[in-house]
Amino acid sequence: MPVHVSSEIGRLRSVLVHTPGPELLAVTPSTKEDFLYDDIIDVETAAREHRRFVAILERFAEVHQVRDLLVEALATPEAREVLIRETMDVVPSAPLAREMEELPADALATRLIEGISEEPGPLARTLNEGSFTLPPMPNLFFTRDTAMAVNDHVLIGSMRFGIRWTEELLMKALFLGHPQLANRGILYDGASERRYNHTLEGGDVHVLRRDTVVIGFSERSSPAGIDNLVTLLFEQSAVEQALVVVMPAENTAIHLDMIFTQVDREQCVIFPPHFVGPERLPVLLWRRGQTQLAQMPNVFAALAECGLPMEPIFCGGDRRILQEREQWASGCNFVAVRPGVVLSYERNEGTLRAMQAAGFRIVPAIAFLTGEQRIGDGERAVITFAGGELVRGGGGPRCMSCPVTRDDPWA
Repeated sequence: MPVHVSSEIGRLRSVLVHTPGPELLAVTPSTKEDFLYDDIIDVETAAREHRRFVAILERFAEVHQVRDLLVEALATPEAREVLIRETMDVVPSAPLAREMEELPADALATRLIEGISEEPGPLARTLNEGSFTLPPMPNLFFTRDTAMAVNDHVLIGSMRFGIRWTEELLMKALFLGHPQLANRGILYDGASERRYNHTLEGGDVHVLRRDTVVIGFSERSSPAGIDNLVTLLFEQSAVEQALVVVMPAENTAIHLDMIFTQVDREQCVIFPPHFVGPERLPVLLWRRGQTQLAQMPNVFAALAECGLPMEPIFCGGDRRILQEREQWASGCNFVAVRPGVVLSYERNEGTLRAMQAAGFRIVPAIAFLTGEQRIGDGERAVITFAGGELVRGGGGPRCMSCPVTRDDPWA
């Protein structure tokens, strides 16, 4: 069974990504807020940066592209029928359903990702305005948001904003119908969750060990969604304890992985103001069988209580001005390919200096890919790549990677 993720740092064996493409063209100055963007991304530059990211991942793991798996899944009548039927729940349209039913798998995958434009009426033509019968997915390259694995199960995100609901359906179809993503079942089906304020997104769910998760209560993941998830994890998985970080109501920290990621067995990168000193965030400990959550002094005391002691590395180093600048640029957002070897944007120089001081060697992507610099077994390193366009989407390497299979680093 391919799906198995029992940590944030175990050796990566397979991962799901999406290289951004024409769907990003839908994001304009007038639509960017609708699509949850703060800026406009140059499509070609973003795709080139992402291909470099994928090239690094391919040195460690089997990399699956969402579009490739989607084309293969849509070739089966069952997966196609489920995806079309559930899409109609979000975007009801009999003509659209007929069009989707008749398209070959490759064309349907393209339309699902890039959207289907609506034929303009007389007023729209006069004003040169356009709209979509089926909205595009310019956030799809953040594959971690909408799907995540916990041990052998899969969670499908319940996205906070409706513009991303079709992403949930696409990911659900893949994890239900593609053999490369076979799993023990969808434990949390956010694609079917339409209750008010029941939201859950993958940037807030961190699996630290087979029995332990850390979850961010953020603007994107609600208490009701977290209650539902943790209850399911306690009832149907090996998870026995959950830490909940009560996030600030700030657009700089929409997910937990924008202020915290684990990078080695006993090290994590944090945004210091949220975890150290008087501004630190509340952290709650929830154990299986308990109905009352215990408030912990800080995240490090909570991790130690769970048997997972960690030392912090400061995003941006010691200077508040750099901490804030680099946190905004996904300076806390790392993805591990094995314990102590992580990927990062090259632009966050203060954070990289802090990583270096903590014992990590900084290895530029080109030097790594050409073999000029090699990373030895047991060595700690940060492989850096350009992400000046990708970061404008509001995420980093962890956001752009959905691990499918990892080795268990604690075995």
